[in-house]
Amino acid sequence: MSSTTDLFSNSNEHYRPLADRMRPRTVDEFVGQSHLLKENSPLRAAINSGRPHSMVLWGPPGTGKTTIAHLISIHCNVPFISISAVLSGVKEIRSAIDQAKQYQAEQYPTTVLFVDEVHRFNKSQQDAFLPHIENGTICFIGATTENPSFELNNALLSRLRTYVLKRLEVRDISDCLLEALNDSERGLADQKIDIDIKLIETLATAADGDARRGLTLLEVASDFAKEHENGKIIDQDIIEQVTQTSLRRFDNKGEYFYDLISALHKSVRGTDPDAALYWYCRMLDGGCDPIYIARRVVRIASEDIGNADPRGLQIALNAWDTFTRLGSPEGELAIAHAIIFLACVPKSNAVYIAYNQAMRDAKDKGTLEVPMHLRNAPTKLMKDLDYAKDYRYAHNEEDGFASGENYFPDELYGTRYYSPVERGLEIKIKEMLQRLRSKN
Repeated sequence: MSSTTDLFSNSNEHYRPLADRMRPRTVDEFVGQSHLLKENSPLRAAINSGRPHSMVLWGPPGTGKTTIAHLISIHCNVPFISISAVLSGVKEIRSAIDQAKQYQAEQYPTTVLFVDEVHRFNKSQQDAFLPHIENGTICFIGATTENPSFELNNALLSRLRTYVLKRLEVRDISDCLLEALNDSERGLADQKIDIDIKLIETLATAADGDARRGLTLLEVASDFAKEHENGKIIDQDIIEQVTQTSLRRFDNKGEYFYDLISALHKSVRGTDPDAALYWYCRMLDGGCDPIYIARRVVRIASEDIGNADPRGLQIALNAWDTFTRLGSPEGELAIAHAIIFLACVPKSNAVYIAYNQAMRDAKDKGTLEVPMHLRNAPTKLMKDLDYAKDYRYAHNEEDGFASGENYFPDELYGTRYYSPVERGLEIKIKEMLQRLRSKN
């Protein structure tokens, strides 16, 4: 009878996840990120030269950040140490640096120190790497899904080259899955799995740009595979079971979150109700709080529609109110109603521009005096001091307009902030203002 140790040692490879077993062993096996690893690219040149440089790899999950770090270590023939900012602190950082120094004493030029989720380290922890990056003890490779310009301090970021990884295309992930199905050493070839190419593409699509997720879905599907002649078969029912969970990427209040709300806002501004509705549904599908979207829609109504159609602001507010009364899921429709209305009506940012210009003058020009004729005069003393003297009551004037009257501080006389556009209701507003101003 085999010992417990023998049992585990013989099956260790079997229990490693498929995604880990299928990790590329060479740059040529790597799928995707051709913009980083093509011949003569800076990163490929560094790998080929055997002189790696410190860097941060920024991209979505499952796009190859860890694998690139491994390949750099292998191709440059230097040791590899990995720590995770989620599980590590100062103690683990010191231990990794000490190990790198030991490798350097053994004549290795440097050590690849891979820090996963590097954005989780605080400023002092990030600073701990600086002297060891500068003296060459480590080739620092940080991996992050967050924008490094927001999450890494400037001292560390200035010593790193940033490489941006892109989400993988469906065809890239399909290639990874086919390789796993046909690989007899590390993959699933020994199971002789029969699966239609269309179902492979379905798995690749469900992976949402993440090769690790795609391989994990394939491995789960293989566990459910039905016995079939000399092997197994993965059919439509199995694929539907393993892909039924929502897999869209959505980092609530992270950079991707703000990219989505930006896309929604710009689609409304660009008068594309269909795209606006799509981005709205993407955010709901990802778990965004509809109240947050409702607030942004109210902002859009003022910033991008303004007086071109003043109904927009009221409809946006009504949608917000409707959602608070109905809740989810019924209330989401009211927000969709407002989004489509705002996308379809005439646009004007004239109020937005006027407000910003007036606010800038209010901040920059100091405490300019209120002209005497515009001041309030509730007491006899104030009247004796000429408060409100010569003020012309507009309702007593022809057309309700006191031509030639100045309502600005003297220093700003004649200033114009609001310039209505030739769209929607602002056409009439512009005509009215031009007619009245011509009397001044």
